[in-house]
Amino acid sequence: MDFAGMNLLAVVAAAIVSFMFGWVWYSILFGDTWLDAVGRTREEVHADGPSPLPFIVSFIGLLIMASVLAGVLRHTSLETSPANGMITGAFMWLGFVITTIGVNNAFRGAKTGLTLVDGGHWLGVLLLQGAVIGWFGA
Repeated sequence: MDFAGMNLLAVVAAAIVSFMFGWVWYSILFGDTWLDAVGRTREEVHADGPSPLPFIVSFIGLLIMASVLAGVLRHTSLETSPANGMITGAFMWLGFVITTIGVNNAFRGAKTGLTLVDGGHWLGVLLLQGAVIGWFGA
């Protein structure tokens, strides 16, 4: 299923896989570390009850991210493979994501742990998206 030369199935699959990765990352692996880094407790986070809005925004963002990554892979004329997808994702993370997170967190005085947890999450997202898009084909 292509749209504008982009494999939409790859984009949606990459968004779903990376959304689930985020759930594991923040719920199981680093939830307490993240809470400590932002200075909140689980009770404070859940005080207002669950809101679907952050999850909707997250999934839309992941769809956009996967679309851009697929577009970059397509336009670089590299052989589409999971390895090339992951390398491209890692470069995008290094050049755009971790630099942005680092600068923003430095200016607002956030704990280094927040940069590490969030930066690690986005590295995992882009590596997974790159692998999925590379496997399906950009």
